[in-house]
Amino acid sequence: MLANLFASMPADTSCEAFDDLLDMPGLRIERIVSHGQKSPPGFWYEQDEDEWVIVLQGSATLQVEGHDTAVVLAPGDHYWLPAGLRHRVDATSPDSPTIWLAIHRR
Repeated sequence: MLANLFASMPADTSCEAFDDLLDMPGLRIERIVSHGQKSPPGFWYEQDEDEWVIVLQGSATLQVEGHDTAVVLAPGDHYWLPAGLRHRVDATSPDSPTIWLAIHRR
């Protein structure tokens, strides 16, 4: 089935949109669209699955446990988050959508 990552963008920009593009045993691929959203204060992701993310449009800043500096992602930048690694989103582009592609390995 033909689809386009930049089509059918969510109209509601008040919250992030998470769309599964592929979900099969051991693998999930999702598109995330952010509009200035970030993790709530004190909240950390600590997932049971590996995750590889790439920013396709916009920008994002991650805080990763054990790293002294923030991870800043611009279009084309990608980052590997192994299962159990605590991380949070400190910022996404406030003036335009940040479009991520996230690949989760179970």
